[in-house]
Amino acid sequence: QVQLVESGGGLVQAEGSLRLSCAASGRTFSSYVMGWFRQAPGKEREFVGACSWSGGKIWYADSVKGRFTISRDNAKMTVYLQMNTLKPEDTAVYYCGAALPGEEYKYWGQGTQVTVSS
Repeated sequence: QVQLVESGGGLVQAEGSLRLSCAASGRTFSSYVMGWFRQAPGKEREFVGACSWSGGKIWYADSVKGRFTISRDNAKMTVYLQMNTLKPEDTAVYYCGAALPGEEYKYWGQGTQVTVSS
């Protein structure tokens, strides 16, 4: 069992930055692939990026490559999403999720709102 709590969302102007955090509880956190997703109003949830258990493999959606960076600290049981050069189209509720390798995302946080003004 893994419980996830996101934080760090807020209102920022275009070209600004935010760092989201996802704090996890559960003894096997380091076994999980940790992903970030987002959902804008009226749209489906979309993949933003993910990080392997060791942090050695990281994947990004094309829309955020070069602007967003995922990292994790297994000792702190936390995964981060550093978002730079934000655009209004990045406005969404951001969720972190946890999945065992090769499996569907099973655990989700409650989400944190990110609003980028133009």
